[in-house]
Amino acid sequence: MTGAPRARAAGPLLLGVRHHGPGSARAVRAALEARAPRVVLIEGPPEADAIVRLAAEKDMRPPVALLAHAADDPGRAGFWPLAGFSPEWAAIQWALAHEVPVRFIDLPAANSLAMSAKETRAAEPAPAGPPAPAGPPAPAVPPDPAAEPAPAVAPAPAGAPTLGDPAAPGDRANPGDQAHPLDSADPLDQADPLDPADPGATVAPGGQGAPAAQAARSAERLRVDPLSVLAEAAGYDDPERWWEDVIEHRGTGGTEAFAAVAEAMAALRAEYGHGGHEDDAVREAHMRLRLREARREFGDGEVAVVCGAWHVPALGERTSVTADRKLLKGLPKVKTEISWVPWTHRRLARHSGYGAGITSPGWYDHLFHAPDRPVERWLTKVAGLLRAEDFSVSSAHVIEAVRLAETLAAMRGRPLAGLAETLDAVRAVMCEGSDVPIALVRDRLVVGDVLGEVPESAPAVPLQRDLTRTQRSLRLKPEALERELELDLRKETDAGRSRLLHRLRLLGVDWGTPAVSRGSTGTFRETWRLRWEPELSVRVAEAGVWGTTVLSAATAKAETEARSAKGLAEVTELAERCLLAGLSGALPVVMRSLADRAALDADVGHLAQALPALVRSVRYGDVRGTDTAALGEVAVGLTERILVGLPPACVGLDADGAAEMRRHMEAVHRAIGLLSETETGTAAAAETETGAEARPHTQTGARSAQTRSAGPGAADGLRARWAAMLRSLAGRDGTPATPGLIRGRAARLLLDDGRLAEDEAARLMGLALSPGTQPPEAASWIEGFIGGGAGGGMLLVHDERLLGLVDHWLISVPAEAFTDVLPLLRRTFSAYDTGVRRTLGELVRRGPAVDGPTGGQGAPAAPGFGPGLDPDRAAAVVSTVRLLLGLDPAPHANDTMEAAR
Repeated sequence: MTGAPRARAAGPLLLGVRHHGPGSARAVRAALEARAPRVVLIEGPPEADAIVRLAAEKDMRPPVALLAHAADDPGRAGFWPLAGFSPEWAAIQWALAHEVPVRFIDLPAANSLAMSAKETRAAEPAPAGPPAPAGPPAPAVPPDPAAEPAPAVAPAPAGAPTLGDPAAPGDRANPGDQAHPLDSADPLDQADPLDPADPGATVAPGGQGAPAAQAARSAERLRVDPLSVLAEAAGYDDPERWWEDVIEHRGTGGTEAFAAVAEAMAALRAEYGHGGHEDDAVREAHMRLRLREARREFGDGEVAVVCGAWHVPALGERTSVTADRKLLKGLPKVKTEISWVPWTHRRLARHSGYGAGITSPGWYDHLFHAPDRPVERWLTKVAGLLRAEDFSVSSAHVIEAVRLAETLAAMRGRPLAGLAETLDAVRAVMCEGSDVPIALVRDRLVVGDVLGEVPESAPAVPLQRDLTRTQRSLRLKPEALERELELDLRKETDAGRSRLLHRLRLLGVDWGTPAVSRGSTGTFRETWRLRWEPELSVRVAEAGVWGTTVLSAATAKAETEARSAKGLAEVTELAERCLLAGLSGALPVVMRSLADRAALDADVGHLAQALPALVRSVRYGDVRGTDTAALGEVAVGLTERILVGLPPACVGLDADGAAEMRRHMEAVHRAIGLLSETETGTAAAAETETGAEARPHTQTGARSAQTRSAGPGAADGLRARWAAMLRSLAGRDGTPATPGLIRGRAARLLLDDGRLAEDEAARLMGLALSPGTQPPEAASWIEGFIGGGAGGGMLLVHDERLLGLVDHWLISVPAEAFTDVLPLLRRTFSAYDTGVRRTLGELVRRGPAVDGPTGGQGAPAAPGFGPGLDPDRAAAVVSTVRLLLGLDPAPHANDTMEAAR
């Protein structure tokens, strides 16, 4: 598919390409070198003409994307991604290197974004009515049919490529979900554009709504996938394999290749019409107008056009200027701004969630940039990746894999080994038939985590520039590959990183998400998972309405959310986030809102939901150096109100209400314990600082204020009052009607806290399981006391008195009531670990000791153990234990008794 370039008299050079196709990119570069046009026209938004020269900057590294958004609504945005192997990028680079003007000729973003919003509104359900009157078409900007994998008559194979990749210029951001770009809609998911009864229907230009019969006939002409049709005609069952064999593996090609593709597209459009995207007529009318302007300015033979192959026949049509302008008349517009933003290979891949793109951007990038021997170089990359992941791969494996890939290509009649052959060879030779390493290869190499870069001179909102400066000062570089970041909040740089990430989360820019720390559980450590996604650029632009810096924007948004919050829990959560983000400027507003809502909210459930977050916020003052005195006062006030309101709130609850109140009790119990520890530690630290030599410290004032407002005495008093309230609940006999679940959980919390003796716990259980208690109520008490999987099973294992009480009650439950209590018991015991359930079964089979606690010399032995302790056997391990502890291994006279104890 090579040949000499056409003569200039043949008219403009129309280069129909597959977006993001390396074969098309090589062919475009060769055709431009051969023709040397005076101007290059590219399918894309004309607003980009003003910033296209930035593509020549040394700091511009693809993949990148043009981002256009509505000036008054940054969430309404569109991306036009460009990879290093995109034909459009190759044309831009050639033109800038040869100082040739570059112009974009697609429909302006000002129109496409406005029509996107109008199309979304039109898609809302509407009552059925008569056919729409004649008029101009409802504007919409569908994707290139040549860029959209869609079936011709039957659905195309999954992942089928297209001559115009849907991730190409023209993709729109979803106005309803501004974090993710709306890749060109799949025709299978679209409303029938010819059915006037369809809420999303449009009307053909200049005519009435098509009748149902015409819509039925036209349905067969919709959803055309050009590659599927051409591959089937060539005898291929895989469009991707056909494209690789015809284009990717055939060298650079020439203008004859483009002529052949244009002829094929003309035949397809003659057969299938608009291919399911009749509104392409609007875009193509604008392209023709821009093409006419360039031809008048530079001459027919001096113009080159790079566009999706599907559009080439339309650009060659003989239409009048009046007809094209009529199609564009009356289109909605919106003021837009445009800039360059980084993109990623992962966002070019279909299976990563961006439904428009190519399946193997990493592979295509390799094909485009490999100077020679692409298969050998690719398999060497794979071997390097596997070796880095500790797989045993040698150079011999690479040699054998190359031979196998070439053999497979020959057996399959392919001119060169493709991705399928190389992956098959890697699986057989390097991975021993396992698909697990292949998944790693697909993720890291076939798709890849390459993140592009844009120069600082590129247009950006002030918030984006401040974010970039902050990232540079904190040495926190955005990366496409997900990684974990461990932060030590005692270090200034790590504390700054934490504040930045929390501020961005408050602004809706989820660059990082908190993760569970594996190394330490201290409050001075944080773990984050970071990954920069291209859509975050839209989020940053949206957040720009709050301020010009990350700090001012986060502060303004926090203040607004505090004023508009509807519930107490929302405000306490916001206060916690403000402390994490270091937003001291927003705290006064948040605290006023918190105090107002706390004073007005009388619902104990709401107060219980708010307290844990508030107490956590008080605790952060010790690590982050923030003044939490006011929060401490509010937390103590909330606790006081909970102590008063909880007992009556526990009366008369049904099963669901009791379960919810139990969760509130557990949360408040943990919060009061944390509050007591925090304030006791704060007071001790304040006393230490008072006696120490005076020195500047950011937390001294906060701690002193906390000590004055709520010292250790107040904290201990709250804890003692909470324990007294729990004892009151646990001691109720069901009158007034306090559910057994609440009474059992209150007893368990006291027992775990060391405020309830084991004998007293056994007495309460005996009362709850006495014959006078209804079986369902007794089962509910058991669930509260030993349910939830929070160590309840081990409690029964180590205290056989309680196990005996449960066992004795269970066998005494009447047969007619057993069915009622069985679901509660199953829910209680199914939460235990398998080992705990097995041990309980062994104890029940042996017969538990009901008369006294286990563990003494005369106690029955647990399964697998002898009766009591054997000092001689215990002494045998003393030498080994001493060696492990780094002590003298020589035994001493008292080692035997120590081991026995």
